[in-house]
Amino acid sequence: MQRILLFLYSLRAFLLFVFLEAIAIWLIVSYNSQQGSAFFNSSNKFSGKVLTAQKNVSEYFSLADVNARLLDTNAELLTELEIRRKPADSAYVFVDSTLAANFDFKGAKVINNSIRLSQNHLTINKGSRHGIKPGMGVFNGEGVVGRVKGVSTNFATVISLLHTELLVSSKVDSSEVFGSIKWDGVSPRFAKMLYVPRHVKVAEGDNIVTSGYNAVFPEGIQVGVISEVKQGSDTNYLDITVELATDFTKISYVYLVENTVEAELDSLYSISGIKNEQ
Repeated sequence: MQRILLFLYSLRAFLLFVFLEAIAIWLIVSYNSQQGSAFFNSSNKFSGKVLTAQKNVSEYFSLADVNARLLDTNAELLTELEIRRKPADSAYVFVDSTLAANFDFKGAKVINNSIRLSQNHLTINKGSRHGIKPGMGVFNGEGVVGRVKGVSTNFATVISLLHTELLVSSKVDSSEVFGSIKWDGVSPRFAKMLYVPRHVKVAEGDNIVTSGYNAVFPEGIQVGVISEVKQGSDTNYLDITVELATDFTKISYVYLVENTVEAELDSLYSISGIKNEQ
């Protein structure tokens, strides 16, 4: 403490000068309108820039919370509205539907994602306490992502569409031709559309969406676009390559969809002896 006092005492002349300068400036701006106006305008401009910078920093660090709230809000809207596609173009819209009551949507953040394995998975930051259940479909704003496999209290693992054992029931949107999307383990940008008969006419550029023929995804969620059609080695089916809509290298947030009547459908299929393709 004594050293601090001695240091301030050694600066007494400088401190007195600063004090007197401050008084002089105050007298000038207080009793001279022109100088006062210029001073306060400059002061307001400086303080405005400081406050703007402070707000920008604060908003940056709150982006995670904002994204989480936005994700939850979008999930609530999806719960009220079924995803449909405009017949006239490739843009997706939300319209009222009686089927909307059959699906419940939730949002989550991806905290881990693999794309270099033959059987890839994702991990999300929501679990059983958030209403996440095994079997729920997963998608994002681009298209289909996968299906929930395992669930803990606060987290869940998702079988990625980039998984060689996952099938997604899909259709060619323009012609209602049905098939199944399955990844062949080669490129994370492409998958195969299986079980499309050779006599069926499909072409490059045709849009592929979910068929709605299973209990996992509603009809009309984007899957991808046909990039190549060849005569397959199997004499019964075409060899169709689909460029996936979802960029699996950049997944941050996803939506999860639960079919609220899935148990009833599974029970019906079981009684009827029908195998439901997932």
